[in-house]
Amino acid sequence: MAYYYSNNDGGQRGGFLSSWPPVTKNLIIINVIIFAASLINENFMIGTFALFYPTSPFFHWWQVVTHMFLHGGFWHIFFNMYTLFIFGSVVERYLGPKKFLLFYFVCGLGAVALHLGVEYLQMQSFMQSAADGSATAVQRIQDLKMTPTVGASGAIYGVLMGYAMLFPESRMTLLFPPVTLSAKWMVVAFAAIELLTGVTGWASGIAHFAHLGGMLIGWLMIIWWRRRGILFDQNRL
Repeated sequence: MAYYYSNNDGGQRGGFLSSWPPVTKNLIIINVIIFAASLINENFMIGTFALFYPTSPFFHWWQVVTHMFLHGGFWHIFFNMYTLFIFGSVVERYLGPKKFLLFYFVCGLGAVALHLGVEYLQMQSFMQSAADGSATAVQRIQDLKMTPTVGASGAIYGVLMGYAMLFPESRMTLLFPPVTLSAKWMVVAFAAIELLTGVTGWASGIAHFAHLGGMLIGWLMIIWWRRRGILFDQNRL
């Protein structure tokens, strides 16, 4: 998704990288480095660090985190990092680096949890059909086990949710189609699209429920911090 937003970040000046908040900057740098490594040895990087279903022979426990730094191509990483830069920079300056780092990774883990939960339900359905003699179900079981999940999108959708909750009336405009909405309604539209495409199976090859998981956890974390009165406290997590 390509879009821009109209919020002013205070007009900070400095070098190209020096003006970026530290967590957002380093997340982008790490993602770019790992993307470059994937171009050098894609099979090793995907087989070792992408997220596989837990009963897959390729699954390792660390993949619940490392898959967030892998991407499936130039445009995948470009739009994810563009979104992280635009919205993550604002959210990080608002929450502070420590809170933002926690927020980012917890949203990413929430995305993993919902994604794997949906895959588990799919697996149970396929196994029942396979037990009834369905050859198609057997193939789907193998496909599910062998299909890797990559990308920072789950965490970044959480960042989008955080931005919309912190700046609900700021204006966001999609580049295509050129639609302008307030941040709160834009995020509602994103969530509705992800839910619809996830349930219907349209636009396959995208982890729609991971996106929803990241948004849900982002919403819950901001609500929790607000209720505890520590949203602005830079010294506590």
